[in-house]
Amino acid sequence: MRVEVAYALPEKQKIIALEVEDGCTVRDAVRRSNIQVFFPDVDVETVKVGIFGKAVRNAEEQELKEGERVELYRELKVDPKQARANRAAKTTKA
Repeated sequence: MRVEVAYALPEKQKIIALEVEDGCTVRDAVRRSNIQVFFPDVDVETVKVGIFGKAVRNAEEQELKEGERVELYRELKVDPKQARANRAAKTTKA
């Protein structure tokens, strides 16, 4: 079956199409994608993942379905609530 593994940085993104057998887990697909060739900082064993924007709790056990896209998530540099507060503070100073 065909699945995709996707990762993006602000300046660069990559979507890798894979052919995998039935029963392939999310983590297996991440390993097989060789995404670390393009993004050496990605640890395929621990990176947080999701399928079409929904977080996957157990990537070692969840099996993929035909056509699914596995997304690798980066750690947030700033908490979203704090980022909004920072933006609001900037607009009130202007």
